[in-house]
Amino acid sequence: MTAVIRTAREGLRGRRPVAAVWWEACAVGRSVRAAWRGPGRERDLVVQSLKAAGAALLAWAVAGVWLGDPMALMAPWVALVLVQATVYSSVRQAGEQFAAICAGAVIASAAQAITDDRTGALALCLPVLMLMANWSRFGRQGIYAATTAVFVLASGTAVSAAAVGHRVGQAALGAAIGVAVNALVLPPIHLRDVRENLAALARESGDLLHTVATGLREGDWDAQSAAGWSSDAARLGRRLDALYAARSWSRESLRLTSGPLRRLQGAPTAVPPEDEDQRWSRVTGNVTALTRTLAVTVDEHRTPKAPEGPVLDLYARLLALIGDACHAEADRLLGSSAGPRREAETETTMDELHRRLQEGLREQGQGAARTAVLGTLVLQAENLWAEIVPEPDESAGQ
Repeated sequence: MTAVIRTAREGLRGRRPVAAVWWEACAVGRSVRAAWRGPGRERDLVVQSLKAAGAALLAWAVAGVWLGDPMALMAPWVALVLVQATVYSSVRQAGEQFAAICAGAVIASAAQAITDDRTGALALCLPVLMLMANWSRFGRQGIYAATTAVFVLASGTAVSAAAVGHRVGQAALGAAIGVAVNALVLPPIHLRDVRENLAALARESGDLLHTVATGLREGDWDAQSAAGWSSDAARLGRRLDALYAARSWSRESLRLTSGPLRRLQGAPTAVPPEDEDQRWSRVTGNVTALTRTLAVTVDEHRTPKAPEGPVLDLYARLLALIGDACHAEADRLLGSSAGPRREAETETTMDELHRRLQEGLREQGQGAARTAVLGTLVLQAENLWAEIVPEPDESAGQ
């Protein structure tokens, strides 16, 4: 399969439109496979899409079939757009959208009564409603005031209080059905995203530390390599932003959702504590500082120089072990562990490397500039070590 993909990649090289379609199709295929394999973001999107379609069909069945409304448009339309990513956002947007729809229906009907002409009514009400769409009280739902006016005037029904009330009632029915479906049928819970982003941040930190360690150990790194490491560290910052966003979503997804329904659908019941976010934020900062220090040492216009010889190899081995610890943390977050014996062996090796680095810092004369750089790098490694392999809590055993 890899050979087939490589052959297709070579054949599409230089054909940008065709290549774009190919890669988009591949991305869709990966999403479909991920949704099929098990719970995750892709399956959540499938569930939300099907729930929105089901809510719209239910609203149409109630308004158009059961109640026999010949203009049962508003109810399925509103139900469709109110199946949001969280129950809380559905309720909040239901209120904003309902207010916007009421404003659009009332103002459009008033404009039609004044002008007695649909074109004139559109010309009169749409500028006002588009200005109102930017009002913060409507949130992102303000545009529905203008679209409601278009639907009201395009329907050609007579202007009356009963007609306006009918349209508002249809919107209320659709909103109630949309919110009820979202809250009662597999309510969206986003606790999994926090754990996945934390694990991804730990794994990507470990990958970067291994990459840096390999470059230092092999001695073939230069300004371009250091720039690549800095770019990878910047991606860690973006992953950290994604973690904060996932944390916000997890809090919101627990609001207005039923505990028994969460347990019934087998949704995650807990997320790692917020202290983990702060810990990995500090890890990201230290990794960024480390790569920045290395980038400075290979800048020909700067005084500091990278250390050389056995002490640099020791430092590379220490970074590789810290990277292993990051990978172990990622496995732990996802429910697996390397075992206490392996962790104890790793910590013993790290202690030994750290001791030898300290001795090298004291004994090996590499010049003031190189010694200063080595001291800075050792300090950053110590900070990483302290965050990723924290000291045991002595009070816990008392």
